[in-house]
Amino acid sequence: MVFNSIEFLIFFTVVFSLYHFFLKEKTRGQNVLLLITSYVFYAWANWKILPLLAAVTVIFYGLGIAVFEAKTDKRKQLFTLTGVILGIGTLLYFKYTNFFISSFKDLFESIGLRTNLHTFKIILPIGISFYTFRLLSYIIDIQRGKFEPTRDIVVFATYVAFFPCILSGPIDRPATLIPQLQSKRVFDYSLAVNGMRQILWGLFKKIVVADNCAVFVNQAFDGDYQMQTGSTLLLAAVFYSFQMYADFSGYSDMAIGVAKLLGFRVTKNFDYPFFVQNIAEYWRKWHISLTSWLTDYVFMPLNIKWRDWGNRGTIAAIMITFILIGLWHGDNWKFVFFGLYNGLLYIPLILSGAMFKKNKLMTYGWGFPKPKVFFNILLTFGLVSVGNVIFRADTLGQAFEYLGRMANIRSFYSMPDENTLLLKSVFVVACMLIVEWSERKNNFGLEKLGITWKPVFRYAMYYVLVLLIFLSAGKEQIFIYFQF
Repeated sequence: MVFNSIEFLIFFTVVFSLYHFFLKEKTRGQNVLLLITSYVFYAWANWKILPLLAAVTVIFYGLGIAVFEAKTDKRKQLFTLTGVILGIGTLLYFKYTNFFISSFKDLFESIGLRTNLHTFKIILPIGISFYTFRLLSYIIDIQRGKFEPTRDIVVFATYVAFFPCILSGPIDRPATLIPQLQSKRVFDYSLAVNGMRQILWGLFKKIVVADNCAVFVNQAFDGDYQMQTGSTLLLAAVFYSFQMYADFSGYSDMAIGVAKLLGFRVTKNFDYPFFVQNIAEYWRKWHISLTSWLTDYVFMPLNIKWRDWGNRGTIAAIMITFILIGLWHGDNWKFVFFGLYNGLLYIPLILSGAMFKKNKLMTYGWGFPKPKVFFNILLTFGLVSVGNVIFRADTLGQAFEYLGRMANIRSFYSMPDENTLLLKSVFVVACMLIVEWSERKNNFGLEKLGITWKPVFRYAMYYVLVLLIFLSAGKEQIFIYFQF
C-alpha cells in the first residue's frame, strides 16, 4: 500500500475519520488506533515480517528502561552496547548476510579455492533500515542523558512503527515524535491545509516528475547502453538525479503531509539539495534525517576522538561515515564505492577549510543566480549525477562501463530518438525546479506560493497539478527507497 494508491486513500480516510471524530481529544485511544493502523499498514507489504518489528520493539522498550535505571555507568554502557549490537546485528543479518557470503565465495574462488558456501533465502523486511536507526537513537539518547524512556509501550511502539514514516522515513528522533504522542492532539485546520498542500506537491513530484523521468532513464540503464550515444547516457544520468530526488523527496513530502493531517510535525528530510554550491552542502540538505543521524552518532564522535590528527582525522571520520552511508543503501559493492566517491569529494573542502561554511545564494534582483553561483550549482549537480550513476547501475563494473561510454566525446553524435519523451521530461522537471527555486526559503514547494496568490489563480494551480497527476497515473514506478 503506497501513498499514491486508491487503497491508501480509502485506508487513510477511515483512519482520519476515526482519529479526529470518534476519538477526538482522546490521546490514549488515538495512540492505540495509530499503533493498530501502523501494524496493518506495515503488514500490508508482507505480514511475515511483522513479528520481527514487534519483537525488536518489545526488546528495545525494555532496554531503554534498563539503560535509564542502571545504577552504574558500567551497567548503563553494557545495556546500551547490547542494544547497539542487537540493532546493528539484526540489520546486518537481514540486509548483508548474502552479500558477505557471496563476497567471500568470490574471493576464495578468485585464488583457486572452491567452497560450498551458499546464500540463504532471507526475506528483507521493508523499512528495516529506517526503524532500526530509530531504535538505536532511542537507546543512545537515553544513555547520553538527552531523553528519558517512555513507560507507555503503546507510545513507544507507535514511535517505532508510525505508519507515515516506517517504509521510507523520515527517521525521527525520540525527542521529536514521542513527546507529540504523549500530548493531546486536536484537529488543526491550518496545519491540515498545509499538510494537504504538501501531499499534493509530493504527489506531483512522484507521479508526474519521477515516474516520467523513470521511463527515459530505464530505457538507457536497463537496455543495451553500450549501443547508445553518449548524449543519451548523459541525459539519462541527469534525469536519474531528478528522478531520485522527485521520488524520494516526493515520498517525504507525502509522509510529512499525512503526519500533519494527524496533528504531528515530523522531521524535514530535504531542503532543496540541487540549489547548493558544494558536496558538503548537498549532503546537509539531502536525506537530512539520515545524514544528521550519522553525523551525530558516527562522524562527530570519531572526529572528536581523532581531533589530534587534524585534517587527517576529519578525512578518516568522513570516509568511514560515507562508507556506512553507502552500506546503509544496500548489499552491493557499488554502494560501498558510492560512499567512497562522495567521501573523496569532501577532501578538497576539508583541506581548504570550506567544509562547514555556508555559501549564500547570490542572485540578481529578478531572481536568477549570479554566474559564479550558477557555475557552482551546475558543478555540484554534475558531481552528484556521476555518483548517482554508480548508485543506479546494477553492478560496479556496469557503472564504470556506463561512465566510460558517457565520457566518450566521439559518441556524442546525435540526440536521443525519443524526442517526445525527452521533451516531456524536460518540461516537468523545469516546472518542479521553477516552483522550488521560488520557494527555496520555505519548507516545501507549495508552502507559501499558493497562499500569496489570489484565490482564483491558487485554485487554478491546484486543479492543474491534480490534472497532471491524473494524466500521469497508471505509469507509476515503485518508490526507489522502499528497497532500503
